[in-house]
Amino acid sequence: MAAVGESAPRRLAGRVALVFGAGSVGDGWGNGKAAAVAYARNGAKVVAVDRAQDAADVTCRFIVEEGNDAVALAADVTRWDDVQRAVAAAIETYGCVDILHNNVGITSQGGPVETTEDVWDRVMAVNVKSMFLTCKAVLPIMEAQGRGAIVNIGALGGVRWTGYAYCAYAASKGAVNSLTQSVALQYASKGIRANCILPGVMDTPHIYQQISGFYPSAQEMVDARNRLSPTGRMGDGWDVANAAVFLASDEARYINGVELLVDGGMHVRCN
Repeated sequence: MAAVGESAPRRLAGRVALVFGAGSVGDGWGNGKAAAVAYARNGAKVVAVDRAQDAADVTCRFIVEEGNDAVALAADVTRWDDVQRAVAAAIETYGCVDILHNNVGITSQGGPVETTEDVWDRVMAVNVKSMFLTCKAVLPIMEAQGRGAIVNIGALGGVRWTGYAYCAYAASKGAVNSLTQSVALQYASKGIRANCILPGVMDTPHIYQQISGFYPSAQEMVDARNRLSPTGRMGDGWDVANAAVFLASDEARYINGVELLVDGGMHVRCN
């Protein structure tokens, strides 16, 4: 799947994409890593930001080896100082920020009884506060430019039950949807669009680290998640990345405040 997007038109030529969560927690293609590479393949200069510098470096190196332009930064998106520093570095390096891509997110198993207060607070900080902080830092830049596209990664779990007890995760992703819509409407007249991608069950390195422990084996996890999708298979990071490129491009210039479900149709199933 690494070849997906290589021959696409360079419809983001001249743009600068600031991607938070651009690394991957393991080998393979997570949503953020794939999005960063897809932006670059479509002509954007990429600022790849991850909490782990080595993960950001891997993504950046891949982009550069393909002949595209990128820099790697480490930042904790729950910390205002880190977010400001990353945005300032993007401006210093490339002079603008045309695309803000928010991919950072964590999951937590459990309903209200099982979820601790500390876990709830952590999920809300990573999944929602992070996007508030990045928007807070980038929106004045986009407003001064008179243009900008924000792509937030939510989740199908933010709009419906997906078969997992994820109360903190579901609540946080629902909040991401509302935050995105609020920004979209407030800034629509200023040339700025904000949209949200809602992935369904996806086959990314993340699930093998944070979800596999709830199944007898990794293969049984994969089989169970494949069955959840009407297509009979999970999506992957490239499905999210290709949607992100579209939403960031001028082809989506009249698309604002949407929740784009990338889930194989899972959202219309009753079971």
